[in-house]
Amino acid sequence: MTVDPRTPCIVGVGTHTWHPADTGAAGAPEPFAMWETVTRHAEADAGVSLIPRLDSVDVVYCQTWQYDDPTARFTQRLGITPRRAAYSGIGGTTPQVLVQEAAARLWRGELDVALVVGAEALDTQRRFKKAGERFPYSYRPELKPEFPWEASFHPAEVAHEAFQAWLTFALFDVARRGHLGTDVETYRAQLGEQWHRFTTVAAANPEAWFPIERTAEEIITPTAENRMVGSPYTKYMVSIMDVDMAAAIFLTTDGQADALGIPRDQRVYLRGWHFATDATYVAEHPDLWQSPAMRAVTATAFDHADIGIDDIAHLDLYSCFGSSVNFMRDALELTSGDSRALTVTGGLPYHGGAGSDYLTHAIAHMVRTLRHDPGSYGLVTGVGMHMTKHVAGVYSTEPGTVRVPGAGPPPATVPIVDRYAGDATVASVSVVHGREGATWGLVVADLAEREDRARCYCRIEDADLLADAEHSEWIGRRIRTGPHPDRPDVNMVLV
Repeated sequence: MTVDPRTPCIVGVGTHTWHPADTGAAGAPEPFAMWETVTRHAEADAGVSLIPRLDSVDVVYCQTWQYDDPTARFTQRLGITPRRAAYSGIGGTTPQVLVQEAAARLWRGELDVALVVGAEALDTQRRFKKAGERFPYSYRPELKPEFPWEASFHPAEVAHEAFQAWLTFALFDVARRGHLGTDVETYRAQLGEQWHRFTTVAAANPEAWFPIERTAEEIITPTAENRMVGSPYTKYMVSIMDVDMAAAIFLTTDGQADALGIPRDQRVYLRGWHFATDATYVAEHPDLWQSPAMRAVTATAFDHADIGIDDIAHLDLYSCFGSSVNFMRDALELTSGDSRALTVTGGLPYHGGAGSDYLTHAIAHMVRTLRHDPGSYGLVTGVGMHMTKHVAGVYSTEPGTVRVPGAGPPPATVPIVDRYAGDATVASVSVVHGREGATWGLVVADLAEREDRARCYCRIEDADLLADAEHSEWIGRRIRTGPHPDRPDVNMVLV
């Protein structure tokens, strides 16, 4: 086929993990230096000089350290003055969004060469703090920037402490289990088997933070090293953010790649993509067991790539927690018997989550995978915030017609009631654990006397109720709520 010379493609990728066994007490370099390391790795991967030709640089938000002017410092270090340089916001969808926005600019003729790069040194930072020391980062800002939250906290979520991701994503998984009618122990076994398959990929990936294969039983069984976090998740089942790793991606157009002499077997094309959102707050989701936005982004990405799920050979489903994988499996209609691996890296609990930068690694690994399997298709997906933001990208070594998607529709929501006393029905529940065992539980409840599908949050603090909520079927159970005796802004499960 004749390829439009404006067709965007990835021509160079670079990744690196600084394992503690290799770095020792000194730890990893600061993120500023890590950005340069992987950028030069990506340039070497492309096989031609790309840094001096950069028109656009996107740096993924770095959680480890906030520099006074990260993009200016970085471009100065590279010795370049690109036409645009931007520092991103937060979220698991960020790198894919940056890649597809760069692809759209390349397609419109606004750019010739673009870079997306990110890094975290969170493990090194954690180790320095544990030793009572401060890592000597450069370019300290005069005033610490505020964290770039995209939405204000809902007062009911603050009151009920419904903001830890391992808890909110657990609520989604429990709601899905209840919707499917699967019993508690069977569902946990299914989660263990799914994560076991992720660990087999991580074990074969030398860049994974935990390159260890674990059995399903080992993953789901609580032990001193693998304590329960928020039911049904143990420590081995949740994303690990405290890692030292970086990744970079170079994009250009097919015409520029020809002019630079980059071989065709080096190029990977973004064939289809889309971004959409679900509700911002957990209880706002009309159905806690599914994601309409996931179905929307994958349907659009497939439509623009002119393929279907059966054409996808390689997958990397965003895997911060079990529910993000399971919701996407449902959206793609992937059954438990599907033999395709769901990750090319090992996933966020085993490869490592790296803050908002995981997808830069996933895309880079997908590029390498597709180069070794030319003509095949790969799907990379991302999830941001509390199952709010969703993105999908289809990749292939074969070019196609470029179609830039429009914005997705606004998400449907249901109202949240801050305080409620009366009868309600459990929509989801999770029990929170400390090192000594169960400490409290969180319920999302449908309000019996409301016709607008309104919901409230409720805490469980009674020990017998906690034990029952963790091991019995609570989805659909009728409960009675009332105010907490010491905290009037908190709803309690009474019976």
